[in-house]
Amino acid sequence: MSAILQVKNLVKHFKKVQAVKGVSFKVDAGICFGLLGPNGAGKTTTIEIIEGIKTPTQGEILYKGEALSNRFQQEAGIMFQSTSLQEFITVRETLHMFQQLYSVTMSLDEVIDICALEEFLERDTRQLSGGQRQRLLLAIALINDPEIIFLDEPTTGLDPQSRHNFWELITRVKTQGKTVILTTHYMEEAYSLCDTIAIMDHGKIIAEGTPKNLLATHFSDVVLQIPIEDLPADTQALPFKIVEIQEMAEILSHDVNVTIEQLMQQGIDLRHLQIRNRTLDDLFLDITGKELRH
Repeated sequence: MSAILQVKNLVKHFKKVQAVKGVSFKVDAGICFGLLGPNGAGKTTTIEIIEGIKTPTQGEILYKGEALSNRFQQEAGIMFQSTSLQEFITVRETLHMFQQLYSVTMSLDEVIDICALEEFLERDTRQLSGGQRQRLLLAIALINDPEIIFLDEPTTGLDPQSRHNFWELITRVKTQGKTVILTTHYMEEAYSLCDTIAIMDHGKIIAEGTPKNLLATHFSDVVLQIPIEDLPADTQALPFKIVEIQEMAEILSHDVNVTIEQLMQQGIDLRHLQIRNRTLDDLFLDITGKELRH
């Protein structure tokens, strides 16, 4: 599979901060590539440089093997995290307006179908719900029939139902053969949508690969969860380490059978015991830390 986008040794200095410190990665055509990281990690700056919004201090970005040019601008679609829509016009009129900005466009019928806009085409943009607004913004990003599309935290603020519906739209976009670059704070979203992810922290990429391979590389254990109220008052005497998270206790185990036997030997009630595999949330916190970022 050939790379549609290559980022080589990208560096960005601001007056007192080096936001990006030699970032390199490539994105194969037709995949969903996720760029993750805590606040201040440098991922937004990296994406904005690729999109042409910011100028790099150093480094090279290649689109289809060539330096960024007008071709990239014509073949890229961008859905920003926050975008103002023209008020007092309908969804249909909004799509027509943006269609006029490009010489090559996708048919409006196709855009409307992909983004499921049929039910509110004649609605004023001021009257859209959060999920409907995001679907319209996705349609605007697709209007020029892009080969590569950037989605910057597209489901932030959406309720779970709207978020899952939006995931289905992104999956439909991928079936069109388009390359998707996604930034998100939702690890479940990254796991569901991304073929490859890169995790940034302090201006550098600290992990990269498929979600499953990253989890397999970093973890060889599972998590046993049990309500704290089901444990004895003195957990220090237990033969395993307990991590308390809200009202649940978590036990990391490399051998579930042994750990369950130990719980039973302690006379602990196992009726509420849950066992889960490691997740991207675990990986994210493990390699970036748990301290609050600003």
